[in-house]
Amino acid sequence: MQSPATEAAKQAQRDRDAFELARSYLLQLEGVTPAILDMHLTCDPEHPATLNEIYKELLKAAQTPNMMPTVISRAIGGLDRLGPFLGGFDPQLVAQKYQDWPGLLDDIVEQLQPRGKVRRTQRSIWPRFCRTVISGARFLTQFQDARDFLQWVDYFDQDDRVRPALPMMLAREVEGVGFPVACDFLMGLGYPNFGKPDVHLKTIFVGLGLSATDDDYDVFKAMLRVARHAGVTPYAVDKAFWLIGSGNFDQAGLQVGGNREAFMAYALERLE
Repeated sequence: MQSPATEAAKQAQRDRDAFELARSYLLQLEGVTPAILDMHLTCDPEHPATLNEIYKELLKAAQTPNMMPTVISRAIGGLDRLGPFLGGFDPQLVAQKYQDWPGLLDDIVEQLQPRGKVRRTQRSIWPRFCRTVISGARFLTQFQDARDFLQWVDYFDQDDRVRPALPMMLAREVEGVGFPVACDFLMGLGYPNFGKPDVHLKTIFVGLGLSATDDDYDVFKAMLRVARHAGVTPYAVDKAFWLIGSGNFDQAGLQVGGNREAFMAYALERLE
């Protein structure tokens, strides 16, 4: 039986090797250059200057699951079109103006006339998004301004041991924002120490022995560990494995197709 120190050393080496294999695999894909890859693995460190911008980023992240971008943004011609009756994405105004989702959805349908059918059952996409709009606004009203909010995020961001608590808290505070979406929101605010445990990351991390389970919390913690051992940010870990799964190098206008299963076979052969 190996000692805990030996097991930890083996895991650290596996983490480093897995990340380097991800980089080398991506660089073998047609059209992917070191410059293009590095551009996608680097988080823009600039934070929003206003609470309105933070609120808009939250609503942008809230559209990422499943079919939401198609049903929400594309149906109304872009997220910016919500701005006029959300007071320029003013959470204080939205919290005062809308008490429940039907009123907000009525305004969206009347003023923006979304393409496609707008379903109104509780679990349908439009009602879910409207509940996120309202609960997100109410949550943000507790902060005086962007600086106040960012200082609050900084409190969690300073320590790997408390960092996972922030997306957990956001998932409880804002309806419709789960743990992965909360991580996506924080990355969008310019925080490179957060990665999103989406389906690609979960599948690859469990398959390569980087995480024992595909639970959001476990995979998030594993991403922090891999990043620490590889000497990169969790954002870089997120993007490297996500690019393998999605093949979407959006910043370069390059789509190479998903390579998740092929990469896992490639990596397992070399890790074992």
